[in-house]
Amino acid sequence: MLRIVNRVLLGLTGLVLVVAGGSVLAVGLGVKPPSWWVYHGPHDVLLSAAARTRWRDEGWWWPAVIAVLAVVLLLAVWWLAAVLRRHRLGEVLVDTGDGEGALLRGRALEGALTGEAGRLNGVERAQVQLTGRRSTPEARVRILLQPHIDPGDALHRLAAEAIAHARDSAGLAALPAEVRMHGARHRAERVS
Repeated sequence: MLRIVNRVLLGLTGLVLVVAGGSVLAVGLGVKPPSWWVYHGPHDVLLSAAARTRWRDEGWWWPAVIAVLAVVLLLAVWWLAAVLRRHRLGEVLVDTGDGEGALLRGRALEGALTGEAGRLNGVERAQVQLTGRRSTPEARVRILLQPHIDPGDALHRLAAEAIAHARDSAGLAALPAEVRMHGARHRAERVS
């Protein structure tokens, strides 16, 4: 959801800036603007002195300006905090079968999954991060493979062993995983 809001806000901001900048550029190059447009020609200013000082003496003007700027500032700070917030899952809801449930720390499940994935044959290093909701977690797995290891075989072992064990131990119906594999760099072998 946050990705969608982030992309929509960035897209709308970009669209407004492109339209405003493009229209000012077009008018500056000689294109005749519509009659309602604020900018009428290359020697025109966007805001005249009368337009800038029109509401200055009204009692509601400055509180309205401050309120609008405060709302814009709060929205910008909220947006920045949402973008910078870590998207790591704090806890996983485990079904205990008695209708209550228990909470498992997300880092504990991440550590167990990282340890088991790192011990698989051909895996040099593994890193796991849980995301999603606490009732339906998802795993992001990054694996550094040793040279000459078949990635398909390593992926099959990861899904059949490490991810299956984590899913079963947490009592989850499913544990979807996004796996990114990278090969470890190694020196070229000499053939004689």
